[in-house]
Amino acid sequence: MIILWIVLTPLVLGVLALGLYFLKAIVQGTIEGLRSDPAAEAAAEERAARVSALGLLPPERQNTELPAPLQPALTVALAAAGAGDWQPAAELLEGTAAKGGWELRAHFTERLADLAADDDAWLLAWEAARPDDPTAALLRARSTVFLAWKIRGAKRAQYTTQEQFEGFRRTLLRSRDEHARAVELAPADDPTPYVGEIWTAIGLGRPHEEMRQVWKEITGRAPHHYEATFSALQYWCAKWRGSEELARAFAVRAAAEAPAGTLMSVFPLIAHFEHDDSDTADVDRTPEMYATVDAVLADVAAADPDHPRLPEVRHLLAYYLYLQERWDEALDQFRRVDGHAGAFIPWRHKGDAAEEFCRMRDECVANGSGA
Repeated sequence: MIILWIVLTPLVLGVLALGLYFLKAIVQGTIEGLRSDPAAEAAAEERAARVSALGLLPPERQNTELPAPLQPALTVALAAAGAGDWQPAAELLEGTAAKGGWELRAHFTERLADLAADDDAWLLAWEAARPDDPTAALLRARSTVFLAWKIRGAKRAQYTTQEQFEGFRRTLLRSRDEHARAVELAPADDPTPYVGEIWTAIGLGRPHEEMRQVWKEITGRAPHHYEATFSALQYWCAKWRGSEELARAFAVRAAAEAPAGTLMSVFPLIAHFEHDDSDTADVDRTPEMYATVDAVLADVAAADPDHPRLPEVRHLLAYYLYLQERWDEALDQFRRVDGHAGAFIPWRHKGDAAEEFCRMRDECVANGSGA
């Protein structure tokens, strides 16, 4: 009897296992059958076909570091600097100063300074070759600000160590002297050395009066400077050194005083984004918000196509047009920036930037006229 049990046990267990396998398959098949929705599947397939026909890129082909392709000359300068050659960067930035191209100068400085914060061997070589070069001094000051924020990290205060805070503050304090030197060496009409000072003021918690003095220096040289306005708006936001009321007032004033094409109309939209903690799009569909979005549309239409900040504005415009269910207008903006989902606002605040960008874009495709 024992021998028979030993012989039969594996056979019985095998039959039971096979039965459980088929039972699981039947149950799963039933559940999947209940879950499947032929209409939804057909709609998804049609949407995918329309997205593909428009030549739009999937999430895995979206660049999540940049809002748009870099200018070729900047790409060359960054590559050369990474290889230790500072001269292309010098030529690029000196050319913007000679032409009074302050938006481009600030944009190029931002990118090159970010690189120097990670590896400044090329900048050290530049400083050694030209000790009092105003552009090198500008990059040194701005790169120190970038370095400080990298030391702090992007996490909230409760997740930032005391060592990080101390390094952050120590580095920012150094940047104050470096900015003072950059201002001293810079051409009198160049606002760029003051722009980085805003982020020093944010990090060190400098008083409002000091911020207003920095702002006066900037606007006296470039009244409608995009990067300066964006940075100053961050200072006035509630999450940093101001409040929702101060931020909104600053943004509305900047937009009201600016001519068409300067892209200043986007700042009330950014102030709204920064302080919106609602879980519904109702707050984005008020008459005031429709008018705000319409103003940005008009500003974008009037802007120089080569404005370095235009793609960033298009990203935010696409987002709010989507929230307002203006499908075709939103899709037009999405198509103009497709391939890049690296805009700081809104996508980097949305978890998986590429997935969120494509989800909203594809919903516009599905609901729009198909143009």
